[in-house]
Amino acid sequence: MALKFKTELLDDVATVEFGGRLSQACEQACCIFLYGDLGAGKTTLTRGFIQGLGHTGNVKSPTYTLVEPYELANWQVNHFDLYRLGDPEELEFMGIRDYFSERSHCLIEWPDKGEGILPQADLSVTLTYVANHRTVEVIALSPLGEDVVEKLSQNV
Repeated sequence: MALKFKTELLDDVATVEFGGRLSQACEQACCIFLYGDLGAGKTTLTRGFIQGLGHTGNVKSPTYTLVEPYELANWQVNHFDLYRLGDPEELEFMGIRDYFSERSHCLIEWPDKGEGILPQADLSVTLTYVANHRTVEVIALSPLGEDVVEKLSQNV
């Protein structure tokens, strides 16, 4: 059975804060698949992740560019939004494999659109609206993901 962590996020501030916690739990390069309906908070969580690693500028949705890279002191963070991707093969043309390295965290919104091309994820993160707040569920999909989920569970 995969390790899981689930918690409530009362607002956007809590979603950003959780993204920061997630970034601190990822001590090695991590591939994170982000799931949730439009407006569920995937980019908000990613903003917290990137800011948690020291980025001080804006974090925008890569809806039209497919990827927004962030070069930080110790990490490269690549934020993908595949919502508008027409064919997974387009990822090959953009050199998708070059974005994944031992110092790159990759957060991918709408990963199902890149099925068959994307590497195996370490974590699956699902954001869901419940009443007037969100829940986030993090599922480990690799040994690295299990380590991250254990760290999140210890820091409740």
